[in-house]
Amino acid sequence: MSRLARQVECSDEDKAMLNAMLRDRKLPVSLKKRVSIILDCSGGMSVKNVATKNYTSEPTVIKWKNRFLESGISGLYAKSIPGRPPRYTEEFRNRIFDTLEKKPPAGFNQWNGTLLAQETGYSKDAIWRLLRKQRICLQRKRSWCVSTDPEFTVKAADIVGLYIAPPENAIVICVDEKPNIQIIERKIGYTVSSDKKLVHGLESTYKRHGTRNLFAALEVATGLIHTCVTECSQKTKKGFLAFLEEVLCGLPKTANSHSKCKVSGASPNFS
Repeated sequence: MSRLARQVECSDEDKAMLNAMLRDRKLPVSLKKRVSIILDCSGGMSVKNVATKNYTSEPTVIKWKNRFLESGISGLYAKSIPGRPPRYTEEFRNRIFDTLEKKPPAGFNQWNGTLLAQETGYSKDAIWRLLRKQRICLQRKRSWCVSTDPEFTVKAADIVGLYIAPPENAIVICVDEKPNIQIIERKIGYTVSSDKKLVHGLESTYKRHGTRNLFAALEVATGLIHTCVTECSQKTKKGFLAFLEEVLCGLPKTANSHSKCKVSGASPNFS
């Protein structure tokens, strides 16, 4: 025979509050289950029947019943369990960042996780977790170019304006050139790596067929790309101007006769 749960004495005020909590749609399901357990216990149901009705275990029923008897309704809320104090605090973070501002040890041109661990005494794994969280890549490199032209801002604004708000009845063309490209012939295929993976392989030796100049022009409105490859024996400036003439001659006749052609690109030395 199942034992009866110790009678839970609930005042009318507590019962009204518990019923209100049970009807509250915003209340977590877990908290509603605890409220239902207390209401059932207050009705004199056995521990087993209360557990069966609320799809839980008998120890759980006893646990929340005792919490209610000790602390009232506030005891039904889950207590925050204090965890282990953090090992890597703000001091750890500042120490790593301060070390990155210093020069690396002699014989190294940049910091890495192992060097930082040796310098600071912290775990290498913890250091990498911090760097990944802060989106810091020690090995990755990026290059940039800063113009020394005092009128660069004005010129750049003029070019950007062509893309944002092109003139009426105008064709905007973006052009660029890549001179002295090596024409290399080498064998390519698939090979098996040391870890038994199939990878794309390139033969280390190759045959050179000289160099070429590559010119390209993009019609911004249509996405059409014009290209031209010339011999490196030709002067780049001469070949570039010939390419522009070819592009302009290939435009619709109405565009050549009744509209302007705005050309923007990364080759400001050509005129």
